[in-house]
Amino acid sequence: MCNRYVAPDPAAIERHWQARASQPSVWAASIHPRAPGPFIRAEGGARALVVGQWGLIPFFAKMAKLPYSTNNARSEELAAKPTFRDPWKRGQRCIIPAVSFDEPCWETGKNVWWRFRRVDGAPWGLAGLWNTWADKATGELVESYTMLTLNADAHPLMRRMHKPEPDLLPDAQDKRSVIPIDADDVEQWLRGTVDEAQSLLRLAPVETFDTGPVSAASHSSLL
Repeated sequence: MCNRYVAPDPAAIERHWQARASQPSVWAASIHPRAPGPFIRAEGGARALVVGQWGLIPFFAKMAKLPYSTNNARSEELAAKPTFRDPWKRGQRCIIPAVSFDEPCWETGKNVWWRFRRVDGAPWGLAGLWNTWADKATGELVESYTMLTLNADAHPLMRRMHKPEPDLLPDAQDKRSVIPIDADDVEQWLRGTVDEAQSLLRLAPVETFDTGPVSAASHSSLL
């Protein structure tokens, strides 16, 4: 699960993904659940930079601010979960740009935040789904998105993150990781069939990561 990440600025997103916004785009550098953040989706023959709520609003929601969390979605359940089923089936996939993301490591018995960047210095392009929700009372259209995750129990690095469940065996913890989409796979992710997109749901190799603990002060500065 991911609950905090740092987004690039609009110029960096346009430069790296050739995605443009139809109107001025503003967001805080540190993105947290239910806050506005940028995502990239296919629109016609181009890539559009859109700002929406981090926390997907399903069509059946009665309000934009949901009482439950939808900022992460288990990729293994996309075809079955009512909240995410239709966007997945309709191909409403997006790229979530991130300079870095934070995850908690509990190996010491306490929560120690780790920061994850790419070794090559490029931004992450994380797999997501988007939806446009209509407020029936006002007619307002609200954009939103969710970040996909994948089981990481067998991943040498990501299985070390998050607090262990004491009642579960080590290989049954359901540790989760975000899913990076390589630059060469962006078009397939945004425009491919469901089966083609499904084939891209995989974890990044360990050598992709530049990571380690961050100080409490450094982490607090992003709150």
